Amino acid sequence: MPLKVLDATVSSFDAVLEKFRSEAPTHNTNLILFLADKDPSTSLSWCPDCVRAEPVIYKKLEASSDNVALLRAYVGDRPTWRNPQHPWRVDPRFKLTGVPTLMLWEDDVVKGRLEDHEAHIERKIDGLIAGT
Repeated sequence: MPLKVLDATVSSFDAVLEKFRSEAPTHNTNLILFLADKDPSTSLSWCPDCVRAEPVIYKKLEASSDNVALLRAYVGDRPTWRNPQHPWRVDPRFKLTGVPTLMLWEDDVVKGRLEDHEAHIERKIDGLIAGT
């Protein structure tokens, strides 16, 4: 099945999340991936964990037989993310502590998550998708 991807920034997140939520019932699996922005000077993420995890996550999702929706939420540049009052750090739905963080979204709530130190591990991604 095709992988449906929506992208959001901090400023566009609420509107994109609303679209994601409205379409969620049409997908078998709904995931939110919080990522660091790309560094404009290199076109690479400023976050080495994101650079490591992204290809693994995309490979697993694209290989899935499920109908998967992925909301990629970009946290901003390093100084923006480092702010302890970053909106997704203090949002009670997400309580982000690191990037990348991959979350399973079911029934309008987070049902599982892989934090920055484990978001690149294939068997953990499989377990999250399977809801285990």
